[in-house]
Amino acid sequence: MKQKHVIQRLSMMAIFALCFFLLTMPAGAANQENDIAMLDRSAKAFSSVVRKAGPAVVYIGVEKTNKTFNGHGQLDMFNDPFFEHFFGKKFDRFRQEPSPFKQHGAGSGFIISKDGLIMTNNHVVDDADTIRVRLADKREFTASVVGTDPQSDVALIKIDGKNLPTLPLGDSNKLEVGEWVIAIGSPFELSQTVTVGVVSAKGRSRMGINDYENFIQTDAAINPGNSGGPLLNIHGKVVGINTAIFSRSGGYMGIGFAIPINMATSVEEQLRSNGKVTRGWLGLAIQEMNEDLARSFGVNKAEGILVAEVTKGSPAEKAGIQQGDILLSLNNDKVIDVTALRNRIAMTPPGSKVSLQIFREGRKKEIPVIIAEQPANFSRVTRMRSRKNNSSLLDNMGLTLQELTPELAKQFGYAEEQGILITQVAPDTPADSVGMQAGQLIEEVNRVRVHNMAELKKAVKKGKDPNQLLLRIRAGEYSKYMVLRVDK
Repeated sequence: MKQKHVIQRLSMMAIFALCFFLLTMPAGAANQENDIAMLDRSAKAFSSVVRKAGPAVVYIGVEKTNKTFNGHGQLDMFNDPFFEHFFGKKFDRFRQEPSPFKQHGAGSGFIISKDGLIMTNNHVVDDADTIRVRLADKREFTASVVGTDPQSDVALIKIDGKNLPTLPLGDSNKLEVGEWVIAIGSPFELSQTVTVGVVSAKGRSRMGINDYENFIQTDAAINPGNSGGPLLNIHGKVVGINTAIFSRSGGYMGIGFAIPINMATSVEEQLRSNGKVTRGWLGLAIQEMNEDLARSFGVNKAEGILVAEVTKGSPAEKAGIQQGDILLSLNNDKVIDVTALRNRIAMTPPGSKVSLQIFREGRKKEIPVIIAEQPANFSRVTRMRSRKNNSSLLDNMGLTLQELTPELAKQFGYAEEQGILITQVAPDTPADSVGMQAGQLIEEVNRVRVHNMAELKKAVKKGKDPNQLLLRIRAGEYSKYMVLRVDK
């Protein structure tokens, strides 16, 4: 009993001593120790992820054969057509044939199967004659291309190996802005380089990098040579493929872009099975809604996506979708972003049946559509070159217009009486502010088809607002709606 009391007394004394120590130690020292311990645990967590992931990250070296003149990539003057035009064929004996030279490039990748499948960027291995892969343990292999997809910039290559280290794939849809991420790659051919940052943004598109964009933006340092390497979450799972940087200097400026692994995986599965990617196709040119367009189409708020054009013979035309329809949902999921809808349709297997809800002339309607395979000649919207001509300005909108003559139609690639040609856009005008350009064609005014200036003037008068015009503008292969408004 006495021993028990002694132990209790000693325990109480220990508690009092600890309290006295905490009360008398320098202010903030305890918190500082806790902060240091937390930082130490964080550092060790990052190190643990890198230690496990590093062996599966590879350096990729490529060699391409290009042709040049004089070995310096410069055109010999006697090969210039200018000389042939003025001096004829007698200068043929001075011509020099292009001499081949070897061009070297480098990038990164990561192993996704024990037998040697590697994911990387298409631009890393595109047109390569030889692809050399070096592992973290210095072993080197010659790789072959399983398949590439230039539209998403994803490529799958293969080396012959057994029991190779691999990286697990995560779920990029669950990634949140502000989360820690780790980039591993070979910037400037410095293999196994690790940088750490956070997810700065998601869903970045319209960067002009790939045809299909849904980038993860990160401030983890990415430089030339990081392309194709993995972007990891803190659990060591791949959430993206490092692809591009935004830079004015050619080096890191705090903005890098990675392809979400969910998008890359859907591409990889098709490359592995078929060696190519088959995409879904609806046959629509679509554009974002804004308040001006919403008012013009009789909608209370700017929601949904506007159908600017329907391709002839496309699944959309066969289903009855029309120009001027507003897409509200796809399979009961609201559509709010052009890029997201385009990506979703592209990843829908051809032959699949989808349901589109549209808004047309004040009513909602459900339209079933069978997705077709994207045509082989499918391409982006192209812009016409700017041309100038003299004509009268259309009110105060900043447009100079001219009817299509047979010569102009042929010059710009239009059909006769297809519309009215924009020959000049005045700076700092409503037309300039919405991005209209010379060489484009006006096909509709206030929802009325126009073929000449007389029809245009009548259509202008039919507008509900004398200070606003709704135009359908053709730019190359596709058209879109634009609202021009003069401030009162």
